[in-house]
Amino acid sequence: MYHSHALVESEDIGESTRIWAFAHVMRGAKIGKNCNIGDHAFVECGAVIGDDVTIKNGVCVWEGVTIGNGVFVGPNAVFTNDMYPRSPRLDAVQNRYSNRDWLRRTHVHEGVTIGANATIICGITLGSYCFIGASAVVTQDVSSHARMIGCPARERGFVCRCAHTLTADNADVWSCPECRRRYDNTMKEIGFA
Repeated sequence: MYHSHALVESEDIGESTRIWAFAHVMRGAKIGKNCNIGDHAFVECGAVIGDDVTIKNGVCVWEGVTIGNGVFVGPNAVFTNDMYPRSPRLDAVQNRYSNRDWLRRTHVHEGVTIGANATIICGITLGSYCFIGASAVVTQDVSSHARMIGCPARERGFVCRCAHTLTADNADVWSCPECRRRYDNTMKEIGFA
């Protein structure tokens, strides 16, 4: 379903995906099935969004950003794709943009949560089920299940697949007090308590 005030140019959009008012999805963007793209979102050509993804209002997903299945991107979160951006119209850098060498790819793995107003610097990977706090500025790769807070973002514990904070049972096992999942030190799921 596309809102009548959305601009949808891509034909590569999965079934049951909803795109709301004033969102713009460019030709060449790929969006999976059962996604929700909020008001005023922008998805650039070359961006890839998996299945079951929620993109809240005001989020721009640029070329070079790949978002895995089941990701939540909070309102006004920011992605980037160029480490040294300048206007391509500036004489001093026109040759820089004559090819795609400037493009830095960002990979957001399955189940990640990105909080409202967070900034994701390009060229990094967010591991599966990590949790990026609101307004965090992420400048480096993030491990699976890590909770990242601050500017620049720093690891502050780990979260479960259900997003609740994990507690250390001992030196080798972490558990979730909410859903009772257990994880080893590599954040591999090892069953339920």
